[in-house]
Formats: sequence, C-alpha cells, structure tokens
Amino acid sequence: MSSSEEVSWINWFCGLRGNEYFCEVDEDWIQDKFNLTGLSEMIPHYKKALDMILDLEPDEEGDDIQGQNDLVEQAAEMLYGLIHARYILTNRGLAMMLEKYQNSEFGTCIRVFCENQLMLPIGLSDNPGESMVKLYCPKCQDVYVPKSSRYHHIDGAYFGTSFPHMLFMVHPEYRPKPSPVTFIPRLYGFKIHPLAYQL
Repeated sequence: MSSSEEVSWINWFCGLRGNEYFCEVDEDWIQDKFNLTGLSEMIPHYKKALDMILDLEPDEEGDDIQGQNDLVEQAAEMLYGLIHARYILTNRGLAMMLEKYQNSEFGTCIRVFCENQLMLPIGLSDNPGESMVKLYCPKCQDVYVPKSSRYHHIDGAYFGTSFPHMLFMVHPEYRPKPSPVTFIPRLYGFKIHPLAYQL
C-alpha cells in the first residue's frame, strides 16, 4: 500500500462504527498550538496522543511505548474528542456539522408533535467522563438519548454544551419555529384538570 493510500488516524477514527457523529478535524487546525490551549493538563500521555492523531512517528523510547500503547490510544481518543468539541464551534466545523445535520445523520426527534425534526448532538457537561452524548431537538428544545446503543459510549464533552446553540446563532435560517402543539391528557374526551391527581 502506498503512502497516498494509507488512511490517516483521524479518518480511521471517524470511520469507526459508532463514531459517525464526529467530523474530521483539519490537521492544520490541530497543529496550531493556540487551539489546544489547556488540553495538555487534562490528557495523560498528551504528546504521544497528539503524535498518534497527527500520524507522526513516536519518539524512540525502547519498549516503553509497547506497554503504553493502549493507554496512548485511549488518550488519543479523548484528546481528539476534546479537540473536536472546540473545532465544531469554528466556521469550518459548523459547516461540516451542518452538512451532517441536513443529511439527517443525527436522527430525528421521537416526539410526535415535532414531526421528525432533525436533531443535533449535545453534551450535558463540558467535562469528560460526566455524561454520554445526547441529541438536542431545536423544535421542542429538549434532549434525548440516541436510539442506537452504538452511540452510548461517546462522551458528551466531545460535542460540548454550546454546539447546537452556536450553530443556530450563526445559521438562524435553519432554526425551526417551536412546536405550538402540546399533548393534552383527556379522560372520556374531557380535559383532565391539573388538580385531579391531588388526593
């Protein structure tokens, strides 16, 4: 296989089953140290993880890297996720995620009155390890667990708490109007009074 046919780490990672929500971050953007400010303190084996993401040859350290390969791979996945959360707030990142949104790659809202409104991934926390990724419906403005369990391993911090809102601030033409219809509970055709359940 020639070097031109080799798959980059980023391409490989985004192509894994269950990683379809991710977009491919530009390597030039990753190489700009300003964009990675503060991440070196959060990620173990930061330098080796960054080298893995950028497909750079690791420094020669004997057999030491062999014992750490799994740890470096985990660190690379976390580092890429946190880089991704920052990248999708940029104009280029928003454009890539908007294309996925328009192609219904994140699914549609399960709420009946949202009428299959397209959704976007969101995190409930910006700190890794606190919550898995959820899906945000801009019509009912609520969040849902992804239908497929293949996405249940993705950390919500890899998308952050601001992404959907930033997308609709930059592209307001894609923000749907809130659903005017709400479900009204009825019994034998009569609307149930709010005090009915207070015994």
